[in-house]
Amino acid sequence: MPPADALREETASSERLYDGQVLRLRRDSVRLPDGRTAQREVVEHPGSVVILALEAGGMIPFVRQWRTPAECALLELPAGTLDAGEDPQIAAARELEEEVGLRPGRLERVHRFWISPGWATEYMHGYLARDCTRVPARPDEDELLFVERYTLEESMQLVREGEVEDAKSLLMLHALALSAIGSRGVRTIQDYRAD
Repeated sequence: MPPADALREETASSERLYDGQVLRLRRDSVRLPDGRTAQREVVEHPGSVVILALEAGGMIPFVRQWRTPAECALLELPAGTLDAGEDPQIAAARELEEEVGLRPGRLERVHRFWISPGWATEYMHGYLARDCTRVPARPDEDELLFVERYTLEESMQLVREGEVEDAKSLLMLHALALSAIGSRGVRTIQDYRAD
C-alpha cells in the first residue's frame, strides 16, 4: 500500500462557483504527485447525522419523504444537516425529535463516514438511539414527512425487497443486523466464500 503522501494532491487555486443555503460549490485546480494538474469540482457541505432509533418493542422509526434529485419518495432513517459548529450528538437528538417525535435517553455513535468523497465534503455521523421518550414531532417548515415503524426483521425484509434504497439507512441497518448476530455470526460471514 502506498504511503498517503504518494497520493496527496496539492490545491494550487480555488474558484467559488455557487453559494446556496446549505451547499457551496467550488472548482479547485490541483497538482498531482507526478506534477500534472487537474480540475476538481467540490460541493461543500457542513456535515450531517443519521439516527437508527430502537423504540420499546424493537420498533425502528423511518421517514418517507420526497427527494427531488431521486424524483421519488424514499424510505429513510431520520437524518439531518449539522448547523455551523454544532456537536453531531446534539444534532442527532434534535433531528430525531423534529422528524419522528422521539427524545433519546442514550445516543451511541455507530459510524462516521464520507457520503460521496469523490465530489463532496459531507461527513456523516451515524447514531443508535435507545431509551426514547415520545414527544411531539416538529418537522421543518419545508418538510413533509410520513413516519413509518418497522421491526428489525421487517426492516431487513424491506432492504431485501429494494424498498430501502438510501445508502445511509442501508449502512445503519446492516450495522445493527451485524451487531445483532454477534461474534459467531461475524465468523460465519468472514468464512463465507462466494463460488
